Amino acid sequence: MLQDIVDFLMKFGPWGLFVHSMIDAIIFPIPALFLQVPLSLVNPSDAFLLATVGYIGCLIGTPIGYLIGKLLGNSILYKILKKEWIEAATTMFKKNGDTAVLIGSFTPIPFKVFTILSGALNFPLWRLLMYAAVGRAAKFYLVGALIYFYGQAAENMVHNVSLYLFAIAVPLIALFLFFRKKRRKKKAAKAAEAAAASAAEENIQEHTAASEASATVEESKVVVDAGISTNSSVSHT
Repeated sequence: MLQDIVDFLMKFGPWGLFVHSMIDAIIFPIPALFLQVPLSLVNPSDAFLLATVGYIGCLIGTPIGYLIGKLLGNSILYKILKKEWIEAATTMFKKNGDTAVLIGSFTPIPFKVFTILSGALNFPLWRLLMYAAVGRAAKFYLVGALIYFYGQAAENMVHNVSLYLFAIAVPLIALFLFFRKKRRKKKAAKAAEAAAASAAEENIQEHTAASEASATVEESKVVVDAGISTNSSVSHT
């Protein structure tokens, strides 16, 4: 039945791919790759156009999948997808949501798992869209590039495109997260230094104010004592 839907969408060419990519990010269990590839192989010169259509459809569907997760939770995933996919994605999310979405954009795990989980686990929507924009662009356009340059010879290559992307992307993501963590530590250290300097300055100001107040009190005492002495002298006279 699902394959019948894909075959039906294929009749509409780029528009069918657009719809497929959009519902792929929401709930449809068959990845848009399975429609992008045969449509692109029909006319390899249109491969980049089709990649763009699929990419836009995916970005439009992403916030809808997020909203479904927000409203219904991730229980809906167990009704439409493999349990191991969901459990793997959930584990990734609990460890680091950013890493999960970044890697999820490249893995064979359907991206809808990550869009719905993002909503269910309150992952920021703007980050989901940002990472989806990067990851899904890489996937759609790599497939498009392979077919554009290699034509029919790319048919066997594109079926392993997720694995290629995963192998390339994971080291890059690891480096990105490493440098981001390092940068955050530097920012935290600078913030701590600034806070310490500010506290020290406040202590100095408080000490100075206390010293000035003490000096003022002493001066007042001297003036009062001098006044008392003067009054005493006058009275004796």
